[in-house]
Amino acid sequence: MPQIDPHSTSNVVIDLGERSYAIAIGTGLIGQPATYADLPRASQALIVSNTAVAPLYAEQARAALSAHYPQVHMLALPDGEAYKTWETLQRIFDALLTHGCDRKTVLFALGGGVVGDMTGFAAASFMRGVPFVQIPTTLLAQVDSSVGGKTGINHPLGKNMVGAFYQPHRVVCDLDTLQTLPPRELSAGLAEIIKYGPIADTAFLDWIEANLPDLLARAPQALAHAVRRSCEIKAWVVAQDEREAGLRAILNFGHTFGHAIEAGMGYGAWLHGEAVGCGMVMAARLSAALGMVDAAFAERLVMLVAAAGLPVKGPVLDPGDNAGRYLALMRLDKKAQAGAITFVLIDGPGRAVMREAPEALVRSVIDSCCAG
Repeated sequence: MPQIDPHSTSNVVIDLGERSYAIAIGTGLIGQPATYADLPRASQALIVSNTAVAPLYAEQARAALSAHYPQVHMLALPDGEAYKTWETLQRIFDALLTHGCDRKTVLFALGGGVVGDMTGFAAASFMRGVPFVQIPTTLLAQVDSSVGGKTGINHPLGKNMVGAFYQPHRVVCDLDTLQTLPPRELSAGLAEIIKYGPIADTAFLDWIEANLPDLLARAPQALAHAVRRSCEIKAWVVAQDEREAGLRAILNFGHTFGHAIEAGMGYGAWLHGEAVGCGMVMAARLSAALGMVDAAFAERLVMLVAAAGLPVKGPVLDPGDNAGRYLALMRLDKKAQAGAITFVLIDGPGRAVMREAPEALVRSVIDSCCAG
């Protein structure tokens, strides 16, 4: 693998024609006015953050953005997946209208995936669309949720059920923010990095295994490579299938099971990456049970997920019929059609496909993968 200097800024381009944009990856980016050059100009900008991130980075961002925007407003939302709701989204619209913002106002999402998803959805909706920029401050957001234009909020019955495809004008991945992440958040981000190996790049999977201690220790060069390679893979997929009509669905490896865990436990009980990590274990074992990949590869992935500090045993959502509860929640998944559950499964190392599976086999995998 080529060496990456974490102190230099590099770009990965999402090629979507007139909606193309760059992902800037480097250190010290948030507080530099040059980071925000060549963005749409306006008389006002709104930074949307949360109560955990704003005290760390909001003033840096505000000072840098003031070089480009005469008025820079700030909104700090409550922190956590439990607040990814209509009520919290309304606070963004309230701020925009209170400040007299117009259709040229630029929104800046400063935070993790929840902030990014909600700010993007607000930008897609306010006055039928205003520009926005992603400034992801968690590992999970830098390698996944900030890239590709998926925006939205949760519904009590399903994750990300209300939203829109709406691309940002830029994504700014400041690697310095990863040094302030709680260990649990770091592990959650590693789940989305690990995901890219079995679905698209076995050489990257090998690299993750070899460099996991450095990633857990937050070694700058290891983090820089992991973020960049993850963004490259996602950029390649999104450029071919922006609205998830086919290929892009492979990026949901582990998410069908994972979203059921999040909805069944209540949003925020497990972090999204923790649910995805456990979901990948279930999906890998279902792939092996279907004969699509050998059991040794599935268990290799299980060991890597565990080594990253992620759960490999699923929670019991219903002591009476746990598998039935999982199945009911998964039938609400966006990939389900006419009540039939479609899974992202491994069809040999480095290849993923969408397919259904016999319910009895899915039940067996859930039972074997859940605690208790």
